[in-house]
Amino acid sequence: MKISTRSRYGLRAILELAMEHGKGPLQIKVIAERQEISNKYLEQIMAILKSVGLVRSIRGAKGGYVLAKEPKNIQISDVFVALEGPLVTVDCIDHPEFCSRCTDCVTRYVWSEIQNSIMKVMDSLTLQDLVDKSKTGKNMLDYQI
Repeated sequence: MKISTRSRYGLRAILELAMEHGKGPLQIKVIAERQEISNKYLEQIMAILKSVGLVRSIRGAKGGYVLAKEPKNIQISDVFVALEGPLVTVDCIDHPEFCSRCTDCVTRYVWSEIQNSIMKVMDSLTLQDLVDKSKTGKNMLDYQI
């Protein structure tokens, strides 16, 4: 499974808004420059995030985008599902009728566990968690042997 650029860029863009939360709107061009994303692509991403209520747009000379909720109330899974739709590792997990072997397939368990684990991680993290990690300069991943 590979996460699309839409989700990766969308998370980076909404994190920019979270980092500036309470300071006023950010223009698309500012977010695009900071994150090295094309304005046109970012406009499409922000339109999706706006349509699901994660961001709001403010018109005018000093307009732009702001979070529609507090960063602590936006889970990473909210952003991912808005941009990608529900996570499905294999079709038979959500639609057993797709495969006649579904009831006897032990590998279905593996795909289900992977799907559940990914969603558990995304559900456990909020934008505020990422803001806090970025302020401390600590990477969230700590590889130790």
